[in-house]
Amino acid sequence: MTIKTMLMAAALLTATASGAFAQGAGAPQGAGGGMAACREDAQKFCADKTGPDRRTCMETNKDKLSDACKAARAARAAGQ
Repeated sequence: MTIKTMLMAAALLTATASGAFAQGAGAPQGAGGGMAACREDAQKFCADKTGPDRRTCMETNKDKLSDACKAARAARAAGQ
């Protein structure tokens, strides 16, 4: 393997890794991951909860959540 090939591979690997980290740079997972639509609902129904307890609380209150939050949760569950 030549130095030029190694440098190209390193640059490609760095660019790919940077894009992957940027995708996960939204809200913390405990707050819903990229689900900013649920932020107000989480504060309204589960303000005293964090981490897994907040997720459980949101699931318990799923019928009370806003339409935007319900849609975001459905998209996340579908892997989008």
